[in-house]
Amino acid sequence: MPPPARDIVVVHSSDLHVDHDYTARLHGGDGTAGLACVLEAAHGAAADVVILAGDTFDSHRVPRDLIERAAALMARARLPIVVLPGNHDPAVSEAVYRDSALMAVTNLHVIGIAHEEAVLFDALSLEIWGRAHRDYADMIPFDPARPRPARRTRWQIAVAHGHYQPRPDRSSGPRPAWLIGDDEIAATGADYVALGHWNKAARVGSGSVPAYYSGSPEYAGTINLVRLSEAQGVTVTRVPLDIAREGVD
Repeated sequence: MPPPARDIVVVHSSDLHVDHDYTARLHGGDGTAGLACVLEAAHGAAADVVILAGDTFDSHRVPRDLIERAAALMARARLPIVVLPGNHDPAVSEAVYRDSALMAVTNLHVIGIAHEEAVLFDALSLEIWGRAHRDYADMIPFDPARPRPARRTRWQIAVAHGHYQPRPDRSSGPRPAWLIGDDEIAATGADYVALGHWNKAARVGSGSVPAYYSGSPEYAGTINLVRLSEAQGVTVTRVPLDIAREGVD
């Protein structure tokens, strides 16, 4: 497949924790404020795609009106939004993502619900893949790595929600921390690895593959702006969010 004729711009965020409790109290009662800020920043950056790398919702026990507000924000964004369910909002049978309000959002792509493992954007020559949390048990997000599709795309982004350790020790039995190690990141061979689960923004991995946590909107106060360029390769910058929050002890 020929490469796209221009740079591709991707906004990466995670851990929005849309809810009617803690997150809502941070924003004067609006639990969707972080989501709104991320989508507004994506428009400001002229993004082609938004990736939300887990824990977009704090749980599946949120009120219907909150789901409807979140769905309306996503629909108004009018750009593709790829969501990977995390440990707070796994792709279980009662998942919030199965609500009719979210199912009706045509620009929303939920891995593990609407897509088994990957979303392909032909016009961008881009594949975004990840493995959703399908329950609340332990898992290894990148085991095994997904190869490039037979119908090769120019760009591939891998998404995971879990805790980074350079060399994870899994010998002592299940640890519900969803560990991700250097070898697993490198094995993806992806052009960019979008990670969630940490509230802080950080670059991780051995360096062979660019792997980043975006951090949460409230803690990091930024998004990761990822530019996929034939001329300059992959560049990642942190862009500040216009987000206001109230202090909560």
